[in-house]
Amino acid sequence: MATEGSISVLSEEGDFLLVDKPLDWTSFDVVARVRGAYKRNGSPRKVGHCGTLDPKATGLLILATGRKTKSISSLEILDKEYDGVIRLGARTASHDSESPEFDHCDTNHLSEEQLKAVAASFVGMRMQQPPMHSAVWHNGIRLYELARRGHEVKERKSRQIEIHRFEITAVSLPDVHFTLRVSKGAYVRVIAHEFGELLGVGGYLGSLRRVAIGEYGIEGAMSVTGLVEEISRAAAIEG
Repeated sequence: MATEGSISVLSEEGDFLLVDKPLDWTSFDVVARVRGAYKRNGSPRKVGHCGTLDPKATGLLILATGRKTKSISSLEILDKEYDGVIRLGARTASHDSESPEFDHCDTNHLSEEQLKAVAASFVGMRMQQPPMHSAVWHNGIRLYELARRGHEVKERKSRQIEIHRFEITAVSLPDVHFTLRVSKGAYVRVIAHEFGELLGVGGYLGSLRRVAIGEYGIEGAMSVTGLVEEISRAAAIEG
């Protein structure tokens, strides 16, 4: 894997670039910043991403540039691995920290053994309904746009996903730390919500970091600032 300082950013064929997405950035924010860096440095090219990360999630985002954008679908199908925290004893409309908490309740009666048993029950194939706060299309409108208008689409089409691993790594109630490996299309926010529902106390995704996509790991990723600087440096050398 490429590391900061050695990454190729200006090949004629295009590149796959590993980026560590910051908190509160959308995936498109990262694409726009990198695309702008190429344009400012006299090397305009197509830039796309290989799998969306929610604004409240951080971690690995793979960008494709130039002709490599034609291969985005080959990376989108790869399994994803995450580290995160589920906050039990409350719910949110978005199933993450982007919207306010409600339905607070006590969690002190929960044991670590109980939490681990419920997590283990998630492993395998299952059907999952996309959340309202998602980019899934419905009649030409993104679901999150309808959610922001106060509308709920109850007939959201479920999709089959696979949870390869769901392990509890630490417990400090109401927070439950976990690691998760899932197939393409899985919404970790929904898993966090369903985890809390099965425990009878509610729950939402407090934080999330994507640490791997297939064989690509976060250790090979650059910061957005670092990548923009590398593009400028490479352009200056070539110029």
